[in-house]
Amino acid sequence: MPDRHGHPGPARRDRYDGVLSSDWREPPRGRSENAVAERGLVVEEAVTGFCGEIMRVERDLGTVELEDRHLVRKVFPLGPGFLLEGRPVVLVAPSRAAPSRPTRTASGSRAVADARARVALPSRIHVEGRHDAELLEKVWGDDLRAEGVAVEYLGGIDDLVGVVEEFGPDAGRRLGVLVDHLVPGSKETRIAQRLSGRAHVLVVGHPYVDVWQSIKPDRLGLDRWPVVPRGTDWKHGVCEALGWPHAEQADIARAWASMLGRVSSYADLEPAFLGRVEELIDFVTAPIVGPITG
Repeated sequence: MPDRHGHPGPARRDRYDGVLSSDWREPPRGRSENAVAERGLVVEEAVTGFCGEIMRVERDLGTVELEDRHLVRKVFPLGPGFLLEGRPVVLVAPSRAAPSRPTRTASGSRAVADARARVALPSRIHVEGRHDAELLEKVWGDDLRAEGVAVEYLGGIDDLVGVVEEFGPDAGRRLGVLVDHLVPGSKETRIAQRLSGRAHVLVVGHPYVDVWQSIKPDRLGLDRWPVVPRGTDWKHGVCEALGWPHAEQADIARAWASMLGRVSSYADLEPAFLGRVEELIDFVTAPIVGPITG
């Protein structure tokens, strides 16, 4: 452009040259790329600077657990905010492997190909809560369908006596009940004792505060289940002790989904729980002997 005297001026240089000609918004370390959170990978959490090896990924919880060189472990949300060899990454959970066709059911029984569920028997098994029912379905579901046994959850056993009366058990319509925390002096034990000797009813229980504890702790990477202080909701207390989200009921549901995902067969459960469930199944499926009377 000529100057004010009409002489040609120097070539115009745009003041934004060198800025707009490149990706001026790109972060100094580069843009984040996805990285599969494989066990053994060493990453750094960018906000806290905590650097450690990936020990466990909880897909359903959306968390990853790191262990540093001092053997300190911390849990972080999966996603952005990590560095891998100095480059920003978004940690994503590993893909699930396609399951192979099992030759045995989760309870250890021989699997029958294309087996159809039997028409439900009049007899029933009642359990305290939804998680109990889901665990029975996960391990014994195939067997229960083959036998025609339905499992229903009660949402608590405070009115167990009334539930039994309404069900009206008899020799051809037996009722089995699985109770949590059936130990001397517990509320559950006092309620169960009111049904002691009742014909065609079997109430059994396991010693655990909650059905969660029937899962062997090493299946979750634990040495033992956390001790929850008295007065604290047990499930919330466990999640808090493990560093898992626990503020909302949805967090508890995700925690249980993650635990249930670690159960693939009866071998993942404590014997004290296994024995009681097998006892109930035997009770409600036993052959009817003699006339059916109330």
